[in-house]
Amino acid sequence: MATVLLLRHGRTTSNTSGVLAGWTPHIGLDETGERQVRDARKRLEQLPIARIVSSPLQRCQETAAAVSGGSLAIPVETDERLGECRYGAWTGRKISELAKDDLWRTVQDQPSAAVFPPSPEYAHESLAEMSARAVAAVREIDAQVEAEHGAGAIWVAVSHGDVIKAVLADALGNHLDEFQRIVVGPASVSAVRYTARRPFVLRINDATGDLGDLHVKPDPSGDATPGGETGAGTSD
Repeated sequence: MATVLLLRHGRTTSNTSGVLAGWTPHIGLDETGERQVRDARKRLEQLPIARIVSSPLQRCQETAAAVSGGSLAIPVETDERLGECRYGAWTGRKISELAKDDLWRTVQDQPSAAVFPPSPEYAHESLAEMSARAVAAVREIDAQVEAEHGAGAIWVAVSHGDVIKAVLADALGNHLDEFQRIVVGPASVSAVRYTARRPFVLRINDATGDLGDLHVKPDPSGDATPGGETGAGTSD
């Protein structure tokens, strides 16, 4: 019953210029992104974070380094499986140009069938492959965190928009073809608690809210969510 906080990296110049950065090297945070991650650190400092694991890409490493400082003082680990989708020949191209490609409609309407074109410079994969590796990484690390730090432990995975959307779609029990319905903005926090019965999605795309309620005592039944809701279909 550990909880993972899925933190997207802060804003970059690629975000503002409409370029698909992918695995392009040396894409770091812009001034707004740096401010965003400082704000994220303030929100996370109220929680007993057990581990921080990041994508290897610079924008995520900078985000992870920013939030790991201060009172947290936690070393940043790197897991390549949290890296951005490998877009192959789409890497570094303008979104406005890619939107004219037939593959764009597949990415938007049937992501599970989208396979990005090969490139001599950048590796390529399908969105389904990206989803599988990311979900496997998050679930594997989550189990490790619980085993090492106990039920109720909290950890942070620093990653990318499409990767986090895929993890959330899985946690929600949705098909990958529905993942474009999910919005994950720069430096936003989404939260998932995995239990023996099912995952609970506690936050999606939260860029300003208080995170303190995520630190709760675990429920041995595996049924309860933070705040005492049982998921039994009753509400006030």
